[in-house]
Amino acid sequence: MRKYVFGTGIITAVTSGMALLRGTRDGAPWTWRQALAWLSWGITLALAIGTIVDTYRASRGTLIAEDSPVHGSEQKLLAKRLKR
Repeated sequence: MRKYVFGTGIITAVTSGMALLRGTRDGAPWTWRQALAWLSWGITLALAIGTIVDTYRASRGTLIAEDSPVHGSEQKLLAKRLKR
């Protein structure tokens, strides 16, 4: 579980979300740049969670989509899991 939660994608998304929250606390008016920053953060978080889900499924032997970053290493992840 900790290899998923402490992955670099999740850590990056959380820290950038904290930076965005600090920037909105100042009471500055809402601008289109802030909206794009929050949209970008949401996409980053969704991609990080999707990668975690794909890694989990691949290590369980389930087929994953071809556009996944872990596609092609399913056998390696499954062998690593079975080794434990």
